[in-house]
Amino acid sequence: MDELMTKTLKAWRFLYRRGFIEGFGHISARLPDDRFMITRHSLGMNAKPEDFVVMDFEGNKLEGAGDPPGEFPIHLEVLSARPDVNSVIHYHGMYSTSFTTSGQLLRPIHLMGTLFHDGIPVYHDPRLVSDRKRGATLAQALGSHRAVLMCAHGATITGASVEEAVASAFLFEENAHRACISATLGTPQWIDDETAADAGAELIRTRGPFRRVWALVEAEDEDEQVRNA
Repeated sequence: MDELMTKTLKAWRFLYRRGFIEGFGHISARLPDDRFMITRHSLGMNAKPEDFVVMDFEGNKLEGAGDPPGEFPIHLEVLSARPDVNSVIHYHGMYSTSFTTSGQLLRPIHLMGTLFHDGIPVYHDPRLVSDRKRGATLAQALGSHRAVLMCAHGATITGASVEEAVASAFLFEENAHRACISATLGTPQWIDDETAADAGAELIRTRGPFRRVWALVEAEDEDEQVRNA
């Protein structure tokens, strides 16, 4: 658990520094024996291991200081529905969320966006996912996809590992940012479905984007530790 905790803390600080979290988002990671850990409610950037709450899949808090975030059912229900997912990130992305309020459908517009070539579904209820029923409906909307947009709210991103989840969140928001810029210049030129599927499959097979983003996470964290020494 120590190694997983270290990685999750690095991921949290990376997302926080880059404005993904800003006091509202959260990250979880699956633990053995039908448990998961999740960042506590109202957590700042300088998180410590004790700032994580351990929960079971009945929604009971087992360990940790403080309260779980009110939207912990997002994590509980997605992890329950998707045994292939070991980490979940929920955040309120400025660019990605705009696609739920504009009438535009977010699609791959950049090479790294082809990681989401199989579609980006939308969960249409803007309310907080504060109970298991809404969490289950969100998980159903996500289906087998890597990410789901939440109408007028945010996004939920998944990964087979913490490294994959944080890289996916980073690249998901980057693709949305590029799409927003393209829309201000004219008509967005989306990558066609066949090309996106081929390019995305290649990226997933090589794992290059996940390794590259995680290297950035590690480098930024090391620089921060040096500055704070």
